[in-house]
Amino acid sequence: MSDQITVLLVDDHALVRKGFRRMVEDDPEISVVGEAGSGLEAVQLSQQLKPRVVVMDMAMPEMDGVQATREILKRMPKTAILILSMFSQENYVRNAFDAGALGYILKNADDIDLATAIKEVAGGKRVLDPGLLTAEREPDDLFGRLTQREKQILQLIAEGNSNKEIAALLGLSVNTVAVHRANLMDALGMHRTAELVVYAIRKGLMRMP
Repeated sequence: MSDQITVLLVDDHALVRKGFRRMVEDDPEISVVGEAGSGLEAVQLSQQLKPRVVVMDMAMPEMDGVQATREILKRMPKTAILILSMFSQENYVRNAFDAGALGYILKNADDIDLATAIKEVAGGKRVLDPGLLTAEREPDDLFGRLTQREKQILQLIAEGNSNKEIAALLGLSVNTVAVHRANLMDALGMHRTAELVVYAIRKGLMRMP
């Protein structure tokens, strides 16, 4: 059917992807066109397959769901991203929506209806798991003043990437990344990378190990 909703499933566990596929493959309105096992692979396959919806895990190696969402939408802004996550904390939800995701539902919800959620985000509707509190609260002043690029670089710094590695990931010069790092430290009143890491964890930009 030409009007089917094409979907890319993204999770670093093959069994989880198989479970997602089983949830939606019987629906004639939905067609799973591919699967990815990491955020980086999700970005690459999204460009190749051009799915209408990407069902994205939050916690993955190489590049997490929030970072992958930003990168996909930078290249294909009309793609609808639906985050499926184990994390119910407000910071994670807010970060997902800030990155441009249209939906956020919990993997461990008893009444998860993945097919319906896919259809809703495909139609441009915002979906929030009913078990979650709204993420529309006011962020703290310092964090709210950071640009999306600064938040992106803060996350990559906190994950242990060097300026050179961040530059390669984002297609920037090493000098530009160094300037962003200096601006971050100045804006947040911090002087050491370790302080940035703790701040990023508090803000839900990365998982605790």
